Amino acid sequence: MKKPTVIWVLAATLAAAAPVLAEDQGIEPETGTGLEDKTQTGARREMVVAANPHAARAGARILEQGGSAVDAAIAMQLVLNLVEPQSSGIGGGAFLLHFDAASGMVRSYDGRETAPAAVTGDLFIGPDGGTPGYLDAVIGGRSVGVPGLLRMLEAAHRAHGALPWDALFKPAIWLSETGFEISPRLNGLVGRVPTLARIGDTADYFMTPDGAPKAIGTVLRNPDFAATLRAIAASGGDAFYGGKIAKDIVATVQGSPLNPGLLTLDDLARYDAKLRAPVCLGYRGHRVCGMGPPSSGGVTILQILGLLSRFDMASLQPNSADAVHLFAEASRLAYADRDHYLADADFVEVPVNGMLDPAYLAARAALIDPARAAQGAAAGIPPGAEQARWISTDSPELPATSHLSVVDRHGNAVAMTTSIEFTFGSALMVRGFLLNNQLTDFSFRSMRDGRLVANRVQAGKRPRSSMAPTIVLDPNGRLRLVIGSPGGSRIICYVASALIGVIDWGLDPQAAVSLPHRCNRGGVTDIEMGTALEGLASALEARGHEVNIRDMNSGLHAIVASHGDGDTLYQGGADPRREGLAIGR
Repeated sequence: MKKPTVIWVLAATLAAAAPVLAEDQGIEPETGTGLEDKTQTGARREMVVAANPHAARAGARILEQGGSAVDAAIAMQLVLNLVEPQSSGIGGGAFLLHFDAASGMVRSYDGRETAPAAVTGDLFIGPDGGTPGYLDAVIGGRSVGVPGLLRMLEAAHRAHGALPWDALFKPAIWLSETGFEISPRLNGLVGRVPTLARIGDTADYFMTPDGAPKAIGTVLRNPDFAATLRAIAASGGDAFYGGKIAKDIVATVQGSPLNPGLLTLDDLARYDAKLRAPVCLGYRGHRVCGMGPPSSGGVTILQILGLLSRFDMASLQPNSADAVHLFAEASRLAYADRDHYLADADFVEVPVNGMLDPAYLAARAALIDPARAAQGAAAGIPPGAEQARWISTDSPELPATSHLSVVDRHGNAVAMTTSIEFTFGSALMVRGFLLNNQLTDFSFRSMRDGRLVANRVQAGKRPRSSMAPTIVLDPNGRLRLVIGSPGGSRIICYVASALIGVIDWGLDPQAAVSLPHRCNRGGVTDIEMGTALEGLASALEARGHEVNIRDMNSGLHAIVASHGDGDTLYQGGADPRREGLAIGR
């Protein structure tokens, strides 16, 4: 069995998060609000869960002022950009699912980055015909895609916002100017990401003059980001996608001393966020909805659930060898289809309906032996697919992302997963925010063995993602669960496992997001280091699994709704592996 060195640092738990006053969010303090940490208890009006206490409290205050779920999500995202800059921000992109309680409709918003118009399929091919190492490709301007986050948030706010756009920027602006204390997680990651020290301006912000990470508790101020947010608050996304901010973004990308990029002002001006149909599937009487292509997250999670629906998961103990084996075998098959077919459906034919066809899933589930692990997995041929058209491949996708979940007083909900891709993105910083490196989510090669790769680089295309914001409706069409996670390509396993935890095993959201992780992405079976699953390694190996014990640093944030006679109770769960917080009232 493999047991590599831990790369990622586990963050402080919820209990370590210091209280933050209302003044710290740029909002006048109030008394008797009823706001408190409801991580494992309940709330009857509204709830937020986010990866950082500053962000969670900003979202809670927006809800308290009468804001919608989308309003709270926007405020939380802007604060996350400041206090958790390694994971997400306006220099990146996101996927957002929205549940409208009045109509029962789920909508999905696509704010994924796009490739600049000047890119070609050899974007990451060197003069010698080889491809760079991942860290060499990440850093600098060549990896930067057109940021999509702000255009997506604007679109969602137009459709579902309640408070004025500019009001949602106040917490992040105030905190940018007054400062926040560097958290253990931010400090730890600064010291572990080698790309940071190679870009001078970025290193100056996060590091001391001698190259060490600024200490935990150091107050970090970002007046440049405050000025950027003021411009966007006043003029909307146009202030970002045109004018001085856009010119600075382009100049930084094209003038990068490392890997200068191809992004232009026209690329920024032409960016369009998209409203797409979600992908949904029935599971144990529930309706599970996720994000479709260009994300692979929604379809692959639904495939895992569809495969496991043929097995009595409820009869198994969550951390038993039987449960881990079945989950690993289902994920092995689902990832094989993911790697072969899933990409931006605006550019390649993706057989989504066929991949979720009940007969196809039943046939694939028949390949699962309850007693023995398969040795590898090949993609199937779902209805409407031409397997010979594409070649299976994978692309690097590492765990530097964030997720937030919100339910407002009207029962509307948002699940939003947001990212700049690698930790600290491209390491390029512009006007107080980091730029993404999402183009490295494309396959570095366009062809293999004479066949095209579905997730190849193309101008205007959105790279495949594993981000998986998910909303679950109960058998009566009412909101049941709002969830998502960071975690690179393992996001799919993290979310699918938590869904099974709630639906099959009846766990509360805190227990579900705290479940030890298990995953098989087509080869080895990963189990989470330092958890009860380590004790299953021998039993799994006896069934034919190649077991890899490793750190699996998720950031699951969930809200579960329970409906009584005219009453709804919300429970929140924040992943103990990060610094998150659930707040409700």
